[in-house]
Amino acid sequence: MVPRPSVADAVRAARQTMSTAASRGPRRARLALKRVDPWSVMKFSFAVSIVLFIVMIVATTVLYVALDAMGVFASVNETLGSLIGSGAGSFNFKITAKGVIGVSALMGVVNMVLFTALATLGAFIYNVCSDLVGGIEITLSEKD
Repeated sequence: MVPRPSVADAVRAARQTMSTAASRGPRRARLALKRVDPWSVMKFSFAVSIVLFIVMIVATTVLYVALDAMGVFASVNETLGSLIGSGAGSFNFKITAKGVIGVSALMGVVNMVLFTALATLGAFIYNVCSDLVGGIEITLSEKD
């Protein structure tokens, strides 16, 4: 029968191992980022662009409400009306909340499509360049 080490011996051995590891400093690992999955980049960039779209709509709405409360748009509409003219066949243009938020939403949708497409294209370009030069080297270490 083989004698089993006691719990105290195991704890002593673990403490000795930890103290020697602590005296060496933090562990480090050098890694190379060789490939980025374009599908995951596309999903991530689409999620980020949706969040940015929502932020853009909320910011536009808050800014419009603040400027409208100060009477900026009434003044601009009045000035535009006097510049364009108020004849019978004239073009009637007014800055409204629907128009401002609608333009902001349109710009946000275009931004979502472009941001997602460019990020995905960037992943493809990175993969091609990584095949040529070997990727990006990263050194990771534990906290002190």
